[in-house]
Amino acid sequence: MCDLAFALASHGHWFTYPSINPVAFHAGPLAIRWYGLSYLFGAVLVYLQLQSRRSRERTQLTVEQAQELIVYAMLGVIIGGRVVFLIADMLTPVSAGGHPASYYAQNPLEIIAIWHGGMAFHGGFAGAILGTWLFVRRAKIPFFRLADEMVLWVPLAIATTRCVNFINDELPGRLTTSPIGIHFPNFDGYRYPSQLFEAAGMLAFVLPIVWLVHAWRNRRDGAVFWSFVAAYGLARTIVEFYREPGIVFLGLTAAQYLTLAMLVLGVVMVWRVQRAPVRPVRTSATGRVIT
Repeated sequence: MCDLAFALASHGHWFTYPSINPVAFHAGPLAIRWYGLSYLFGAVLVYLQLQSRRSRERTQLTVEQAQELIVYAMLGVIIGGRVVFLIADMLTPVSAGGHPASYYAQNPLEIIAIWHGGMAFHGGFAGAILGTWLFVRRAKIPFFRLADEMVLWVPLAIATTRCVNFINDELPGRLTTSPIGIHFPNFDGYRYPSQLFEAAGMLAFVLPIVWLVHAWRNRRDGAVFWSFVAAYGLARTIVEFYREPGIVFLGLTAAQYLTLAMLVLGVVMVWRVQRAPVRPVRTSATGRVIT
């Protein structure tokens, strides 16, 4: 054991970038990328959860409604994630990896080139909320009762996407002399694998939190959703200290201001929903919940 520790300590850097092909496989002329598959994986996870017996008992969602909801939510994720990424990319200095508006004016196809990556979590999350809200408004289903079920596997979906960011050689960490630093092909020096840090945070911290709150017998509608918001905010705030910063203001990155706001908002809202009076559940003659 001591010999292994000495060997690791004497080696400058412990890990080498694996250079995995970002294209998972080809379907005829189409190149199917890991990035697209990660989003598909997330959508399937949410759909399967919504179709589980216990979830359907809580939401009264039909198979057709679940399918329609996934379409609404995924459109929100894609549109919101891309729009916010473009805004952030144009505000980020070129020296930090950003692109000016003139770049997109000269390369208009890059505006929609999500197959190259380039999705902002906060925009995608806001888009998913908006898409879900539009669906529940028409379907007349309680938003938070549905949202509590939808976020259960989102940490796993985020972890998968961050692993794909690592495969795609994007969103690198800050420069470091630490032995865990990795030399990414498209970036100078050795950097923290911050994508994998975030993936680990999602699996080791955020995922257990949302499932523990979901199993809480006295929880109210919205408690799981807001617990996810708070847990993600905390995990991402920590990871940002290792991630290459884009926009920095007063020592914190733009993402950290957003994630700190998520943390505070999530904690406050969990407290509020748990203090709200219990609404009596009304059912029809067939047992369907009337909202």
